[in-house]
Order: sequence, then structure tokens, then C-alpha cells
Amino acid sequence: MKIDLYREERTATSKLIATLAQQFPEYSSECFRLWRESKSGITLEVTLMKEWHTRPQQNYYRKWCREFAKWCGMTPDEMHEELLCRCYGSEEVETKMGLMRRPLIRSSEANKGTFSELIDTLIGTAAEMGFVVPLSQDPYTGKQDDL
Repeated sequence: MKIDLYREERTATSKLIATLAQQFPEYSSECFRLWRESKSGITLEVTLMKEWHTRPQQNYYRKWCREFAKWCGMTPDEMHEELLCRCYGSEEVETKMGLMRRPLIRSSEANKGTFSELIDTLIGTAAEMGFVVPLSQDPYTGKQDDL
């Protein structure tokens, strides 16, 4: 949703910008600068936030992907690509370098739930080959983390 804040509606727009600046002080100077520099007004955009995967999920996945790759004789990047393809599917693309296999989804696009699927794929694939990926545990409580 986009909201146009026109220059001619000075009072309402000024109050809104002042409220935003007060609630979000880290953006206040940018808000006021944009308002000063605008000739006809500014546009405020409101959209849904994307829920990204968490840092603990990423750390756990990267550590055990690297260890599993080493065990398999692959690089971490090669293993990551393989797991992405197994988890999210892949497509084959003809390039000047030959036929390339690419995952349909990159991990950078994954939210918390879909990144958990990637972790599950790592654990399952490793188990099928005889490599054990330990459950993630909180280092302070010893309880299993909710990845």
C-alpha cells in the first residue's frame, strides 16, 4: 500500500512526519531531509515484512554442511548447492559452459520454515550416508534449540 503525502496538505503531513521521526529517531533526519527536498510531496509505502531465517539456524546449517562436505570430499559450496537442489528442487539450464543444474530456491530467499526444511534435508541426507549431524542444543541450558 502506498500513501502519497502531498505538499499542499502541510498540517496533516507535517504531523505524520513528526510522529514518525519521534517513534523512529534513527530515521528522523532522513524523513525531514526528504520532506525538505521534495517539490510535490513524498510517498510512504507500507508492506508486509518478510520473516527471514534466524542467525542460529544459519550458523548450525553452515557448520554441519561444512563438516558433512569435508566427510564427503566436497567443498562447502558444492554441498550447499547439492542440498538446495535436493530440498527445493532443481532445473537444468543450457549455458555456453554446458548443462548446469540450479536450485529453484536459494537459501537467501528462505524464511524460518523453509530454512528448517533445508536443515532437515542436511540431517536426512547425512544420515542416509552414515554421517551423524547432532541435534542443535542451547550451549547454556543443554536443551534442544527450536531451529
